[in-house]
Amino acid sequence: MAFPLLLIIGTLLLGIALRSFNHPLLQKLGALGILATSFFIGYFLSGSVLIGLLFVASWFLLPWVEILTRLRRLRLEEDKNLRRKTPPSSEAFPQLDELTEEIEKEGFTQVDDLGWAWEEQIQFFRLFYHEQERTQAAICLIEQDGAAFYYLSLSSRGKNGEIWTTWNYPFFYSLQFAPQWKVSRVKTHLSFYQMNESHLEFLDSHAAGPDDLAELSPEAMAGGIQNDLRLQISHNLSTGLLRRNAEGEIRYSWRGMMFVWLQFLRDSVRL
Repeated sequence: MAFPLLLIIGTLLLGIALRSFNHPLLQKLGALGILATSFFIGYFLSGSVLIGLLFVASWFLLPWVEILTRLRRLRLEEDKNLRRKTPPSSEAFPQLDELTEEIEKEGFTQVDDLGWAWEEQIQFFRLFYHEQERTQAAICLIEQDGAAFYYLSLSSRGKNGEIWTTWNYPFFYSLQFAPQWKVSRVKTHLSFYQMNESHLEFLDSHAAGPDDLAELSPEAMAGGIQNDLRLQISHNLSTGLLRRNAEGEIRYSWRGMMFVWLQFLRDSVRL
């Protein structure tokens, strides 16, 4: 009995240790270590390889609990009206001032503080603009069910209607982006300077120079975000990931829930 227990503990600790590194290969090996721990627990408890494999499979089926209990009942808002919002306190968002200073060091000017609330979710945006690079930056704080996280984004709009966004959103995204909206997701540990460099490389990879980008009016930035969200909802309705019920409410379809699950699997492999 001592050997199985030591093997389980050793594999788990090795997996956790590997996950603590920033190197993607080591993180993936760490994830495999955690899956191996699950297999060993199932195998040593039952003596069956099949049960061990079922323990591993449970990690990939677990998201369906959230999908069926919360996502299935979720109503999405088609028009999110952003309004001026008081910044959260330093206790609620202690990184805000430091992130603001970091973004302003890269030549961005703070434009506005905005936000919106819907059901149990509250979002706060601090918007910035870089006139020479014709790029908008944002700090976004999301609060839901007593938990909170933030991410950073940079967006440039082409004169042809295309949108290029670089962000460090920490989770898989649960909707499809419209075809004209190109998104590059970077690691959360990158500094804003590194994110900005990555965004410039992203634009260069699409042959989008400054002359191809539209000038953004700081006063119209909130309206641009609202239009982007409206475009996204419309696109997902057209693809069938969302549906409008008899009451006019927008909800996830079964196809949309399957899409969310597949996004989770892809994200698990990527991480």
